[in-house]
Amino acid sequence: MNHITGIITTLNEEHNIEVCIKSLQLICDEIIVVDSLSADKTHELAKACGAKVYLQSYLGDGIQKNVGLAHATNTWVFSLDADERISPELAKEINAIDIENTPYDAFAVKRKNFIGSRWVKACHWYPDYLVRLYRKDKTRFTEVKQHAHVPSNNKKKLSNAIIHYRYNNIGEVFAKPERNYSSRGAKILYIKGKKANAFSPVLHGSLAFLSNYFFRGGILGGIDGLSLSIAIAQNSYLKYAKLLEFQRDPKVLENENFDAVW
Repeated sequence: MNHITGIITTLNEEHNIEVCIKSLQLICDEIIVVDSLSADKTHELAKACGAKVYLQSYLGDGIQKNVGLAHATNTWVFSLDADERISPELAKEINAIDIENTPYDAFAVKRKNFIGSRWVKACHWYPDYLVRLYRKDKTRFTEVKQHAHVPSNNKKKLSNAIIHYRYNNIGEVFAKPERNYSSRGAKILYIKGKKANAFSPVLHGSLAFLSNYFFRGGILGGIDGLSLSIAIAQNSYLKYAKLLEFQRDPKVLENENFDAVW
């Protein structure tokens, strides 16, 4: 087995963490969990599985994912979310890499995204390549609070995929428990000084639907593709509606906690 440190960021993931860690152990000889002060048994279960657990209040997407790098003893890191799994095929492919002598700084993997037990490819959900295996001395996640990625000009795409249990059902596509993506997006836009007008919510929402349904393959995905396109459009509409509300309603702005990412 190669010397790779697996890093997982968590928040109330007691239902996922054990299986996630066990899948990472197929390719990693060290597992680090950065837990965002979970109220359940996430960190206790992680420790029982042999992971090193570090508690850190949530700082935002890329910032939080980079917290574990300081604790990793290996140069190579694999980043995995708690609702993701290393497939046996991907594990076999990674274990066959001579990681110490590879000329690459990073490897990108596909994701198979699921709603319930349904593998959904619409709206560019597949192959959905992402850099997850990388040298920590060469690159890391972008230090942003939303939509972080690992940049690399010297990467290779692998053939096999991560399994991502993204949503348990269609209802979660529209409102995943304990997540409020539109509010987070609106806060980030406001902090950056972005402005919205009365047309912004409808414009961005409409463009998001048209882009995902017609140009990103939602129309080929049946009811799941349509639902995804509507949900993405709804999120975009709400993000700009909330940004506009911050601009025009001092009371709403005063009551909003901009220190809390969610």
